Amino acid sequence: MTETLSAAPRLTSLAHGGGCGCKLAPAVLQDILRKMPALGAWPNLLVGTETSDDAAVYRLNAAQALVATTDFFTPVVDDPFLFGQIAATNALSDIYAMGGTPILALALVGMPIGKIAIADVQDILAGGASVCTTAGIPVAGGHSIDSAEPIYGLVALGLVHPDKVLRNTGARLGDQLILTKGLGVGVFSAALKQGRLSAEAYRAMAASTTTLNIVGKDLPDFDGVHAVTDVTGFGLLGHTLEMARGSGVRIALGWSDIPQLEGAWALAEAGVRTGAAARNWASYGAAVQMSPHLSEAARDLLCDPQTSGGLLISVAARDAPAVLSHVRNAGFQAAAIVGDVVAGAVGLDIW
Repeated sequence: MTETLSAAPRLTSLAHGGGCGCKLAPAVLQDILRKMPALGAWPNLLVGTETSDDAAVYRLNAAQALVATTDFFTPVVDDPFLFGQIAATNALSDIYAMGGTPILALALVGMPIGKIAIADVQDILAGGASVCTTAGIPVAGGHSIDSAEPIYGLVALGLVHPDKVLRNTGARLGDQLILTKGLGVGVFSAALKQGRLSAEAYRAMAASTTTLNIVGKDLPDFDGVHAVTDVTGFGLLGHTLEMARGSGVRIALGWSDIPQLEGAWALAEAGVRTGAAARNWASYGAAVQMSPHLSEAARDLLCDPQTSGGLLISVAARDAPAVLSHVRNAGFQAAAIVGDVVAGAVGLDIW
């Protein structure tokens, strides 16, 4: 796939990785954070770092809590405007995953000045601002540095009722799991770098990664929704395992039920993969019970870093059809029930 660009070099050539594939491996991150102080001294901090949730939540008063997050990464595509759109969509997803509504954003910008055209930097910022406009919020400021690699993202702030915060910790026995977007963004980004991504697949990747997870703000209105997280750099298995551990439950996923972006499976079978998928599996694979019938390609897709991925929703089985219908009607046609919370020790099965 050849993109229409302004000035060379290609954005992706200026970075060692791209998108959420740049995230530190889960095991490395856990080791880095293990000496962070406990947060029990802050009674109004409703959500902190305890369960690797998607955003921090701080109670302001009886009716409002502030949802705060930040997310940034290096280019996953070469088109500057699209890169800005994807990065902004990804950052705002954390607000929606907590059941919140965004109120404003701040831009985080690191650019290798002298290697990248100023016009391209302007386009990156314009792409991010366009997504924020769609979300109904301003980019009210930010911070920029001259960096070795191009980096862009947002600090995102939102509001949610303190009693309606959605966390990655509430999954209950008997719940069903809904995934709202298909897997394969990491595989597609790797294929793009290798010149193996078709125009059709490129369009599918762009459409998926620029679709705001705005439906998340509706989920607190469904009594049966017990837990939500967004699927990003640690892959479906990594973020599902976080939910299982945080909730103290066992989750079973069904491989044949998991949606994929069209063409992702063929690329995975052909050996297209990201280094992040391998790092993810090395970090948490020992905690996953995987069917021996699943191939290495399937494992790669399950661990594939999902830049601006979908929401994973744990919902009571009786309410799952209504939630799934609402999600699909909101524009997530690929959404599907992909698993269940089952009896057993805390952990994750994939069959």
